[in-house]
Amino acid sequence: MAKRRGSRRSSSGLPGGANPMAMLQKMQQDMAEAQESLERETTEVTVGGGAIKVVITGHQRIQSVEINPDVIDMDDEEWLTDLQDLLVAAVNQSIEQSQAMAAERMEAITGGLGDIPGLGGLLG
Repeated sequence: MAKRRGSRRSSSGLPGGANPMAMLQKMQQDMAEAQESLERETTEVTVGGGAIKVVITGHQRIQSVEINPDVIDMDDEEWLTDLQDLLVAAVNQSIEQSQAMAAERMEAITGGLGDIPGLGGLLG
């Protein structure tokens, strides 16, 4: 009787005898490391032709807001309203970029959940 050859699968159904708990623990460790990294990583948004620059971390914490007075026309009666509008736009854009950066990092880690039996649709 000939031996059957094929890919080696463990009783868990994973290739190479992989342990689902070990995979989840590794993923949890990777996610914790990514969260720590996001706390230090920043993204920068500039709006209004350089009038306002916002720097934000991957944890959506504003680190700095810079206003370039050379770009703000203080002789214009609407300068304060314009400045406020630009500030709102800059903060919103910076939050969106920070969230996208964080989501990208987490997706790189959790993208393999579909390979673990029973977890395929939980996070996606």
